[in-house]
Amino acid sequence: MKAINRRFEMQGDPDLIERKFNKWIVVLSIAIPLVVAILFGVNLRDLGYDVKPLTFLPPIYATINGVTAVLLIWAVLAIRKGNRKLHETLVKICIGCSAAFLIMYVAYHMTAESTPFGGTGTVRYVYFFILITHILLSIVIIPFVLVTFVRGLSGNFAKHRKLAKITFPLWLYVAVTGVIVYLMISPYYGS
Repeated sequence: MKAINRRFEMQGDPDLIERKFNKWIVVLSIAIPLVVAILFGVNLRDLGYDVKPLTFLPPIYATINGVTAVLLIWAVLAIRKGNRKLHETLVKICIGCSAAFLIMYVAYHMTAESTPFGGTGTVRYVYFFILITHILLSIVIIPFVLVTFVRGLSGNFAKHRKLAKITFPLWLYVAVTGVIVYLMISPYYGS
């Protein structure tokens, strides 16, 4: 990452750097949800592969969501105290955590049957509201995170701060609701 940071600093114009990354941001913002949706519908066991269900993954990826939430808050506190290096490191870890979550989530769903939510009444509506907003915002957040990240690395701090005010609460919501969804559905695993 140091090489990337030096490269940004040497090239100078933050807007030019952003434009160079825009194509990748668009591609990733479309490809990630599309690939996840496709792979979500693929079950390796249904295709005849002898794989064991990775049932141990949900608590791990829920924990990763929780860790991401804590690190996001820590990253904001770090930048408010003027610690740019710590802020940058924490955000990079958050991006890594989000990628790890995604890989584990897809791996779980490719090897195990989906677990239906068994709650009834008001809690059912609450669960589905949280789940739907979590899923929709997890798609929406991808370009926000990527653009905010590139603006920070390129040194375009005014635009970075402006967009981060939107990105942070959305990303935090996705991370926290990921934990809530897991806690609400976990009693129904293996039912």
